Amino acid sequence: MKEDSNLTEPIGQNLIKVISNVCFSVFVFAVLIFTVIAITYQPPDPWLESSPALTKLFTQFHNATFQNDNSVLKTGEDLPDFGVAETPAVAPAVMPITEAVIEEKEERVTNMSLKSDCDLTGPVNCSDPRVLIAIERFNLRFFKAIVFLEYQTPVSGSAPNECDVSWRFRNKKEKSWRKYRDFRRFRIGVGENCTYRVTGANGWHSGVNARRQRSRVNATRSGGGIGRIAPPVRDEEINDTIPVLGSEMTFRKGKYLYYSRGGDYCKGMNHFLWSFLCGLGEAQYLNRTFVMDLSICLAATYNPSNKDEEGKDFRYYFDFEHLKEVASIVEEGEFLRDWKKWDHSRKRKVPVRKVATYKVTPMQLSKDRSTIIYRQFDAPEPENYWYRVCEGQAAKYIQRPWHALWKSKRLMNIVTEISGRMDWDFDAVHVVRGEKAQNKELWPHLDSDTSPDALLAKLKEMVHPWRNLYIATNEPFYNYFDKLRSQYKVHLLDDYKELWGNTSDWYNETRLLNRGRPVEFDGYMKVAVDTEVLYRAKTRVETFYNLTKDCKDGINTC
Repeated sequence: MKEDSNLTEPIGQNLIKVISNVCFSVFVFAVLIFTVIAITYQPPDPWLESSPALTKLFTQFHNATFQNDNSVLKTGEDLPDFGVAETPAVAPAVMPITEAVIEEKEERVTNMSLKSDCDLTGPVNCSDPRVLIAIERFNLRFFKAIVFLEYQTPVSGSAPNECDVSWRFRNKKEKSWRKYRDFRRFRIGVGENCTYRVTGANGWHSGVNARRQRSRVNATRSGGGIGRIAPPVRDEEINDTIPVLGSEMTFRKGKYLYYSRGGDYCKGMNHFLWSFLCGLGEAQYLNRTFVMDLSICLAATYNPSNKDEEGKDFRYYFDFEHLKEVASIVEEGEFLRDWKKWDHSRKRKVPVRKVATYKVTPMQLSKDRSTIIYRQFDAPEPENYWYRVCEGQAAKYIQRPWHALWKSKRLMNIVTEISGRMDWDFDAVHVVRGEKAQNKELWPHLDSDTSPDALLAKLKEMVHPWRNLYIATNEPFYNYFDKLRSQYKVHLLDDYKELWGNTSDWYNETRLLNRGRPVEFDGYMKVAVDTEVLYRAKTRVETFYNLTKDCKDGINTC
């Protein structure tokens, strides 16, 4: 019996070991499976979908069951994941002004104390470096949402104790390299150890004595009322001039990709961008200069007239200067003039390869040595869409350069001014109404969930009372949100109409692009500005996910 018990004990221990090993193996296998799923899973974000899914998103018709949201418009600076590795460092390196930088500057300034009796009965010497140090410290404490890049030397304000100063900055949430300018008026007093300190500051663009002078351009007078319109002003910080090819040798040495106008013309802006970036991506794949038509057609959905409008300038909407810096492009009119001119010189034709169908892939053209590859889109829709070039196998080779496409600096100046007037300290709510609120079949609760009473009840849970509240919306009635004014300092885009009115910088600068003719601040521009102000809010409340249980793209699409 003793021998039997000794034999039984090892068998039991071995059995336990086998069971534990099996359980551990199952556990390891389960962890492995879970890890693989976590790595390969793609969330239902259309920006992270496959090329066919993105094509569907950008090009679908508005009467489809699945409707994309045109109330928010993303471009390259809003999508940092697209093409980050390829984005060149085109901007000069500028060190942000931090407390460490200020302290280093302070050490270099000798004799930090004022006169022994600290008598400041006379006017403040605004050019004293210690004044600027005090202002820099004040700004760092007060404006936590922005990065300060450089300051100009302060100048005297309107009172003996006031100084005006200008600086350049960037919002911390902005992904672009662009700089913006503010100038404010500060009241200067005496702090500890007879050093300067800021005792008060005025609002956005209050330091008018520090505002830089801008060049004025003569414009053709156009009828009565000219005295009420500010003379045109050119912003030297925006360089969207058209590049020139130059000599015949330069033209013939170049390699160009030229797309004829296709069925994308007058389609929605998302459709246009999807196709335009396909063409630009193919040009980069082929190492060619893309021939670009700056004249675009704005679809009826963005126009008050509800009609398509041709002849809109690309530079109204997008940053042409940035595009020139990161991509090789030439304007179509300039290109065609040079082509016609040099094609007949010396009786030597410019080599051209005409491509009649999108079915000829970029890979098939990669070794072509013709000066010009001319893609023609003469087939009926949808065979004549530019984006067809990037479908199929080409999708594996062509990368759309999203990083090249930023919103217009002129529009972003308006965004910056709106945010600056709220001292960068505001919350925002995105209220989608319009056609979606009227369509009870696809969005059964949206109208009631975005009623003034429902909005007020929801926002009380998410936004503190008496905060600056910016409302980005497609609701056409200005007074629709009046009920919210009992709890919040409400701001709407229409509150800032003077920023694109006939005395504004935007109005004057776009007139110059349009040969002296006024440019309408259309629906696309309004949505672009609304989008960017919304992105800069400290707290952001969305219609879908926050205000209503309806699905963003219609019923059963969540």
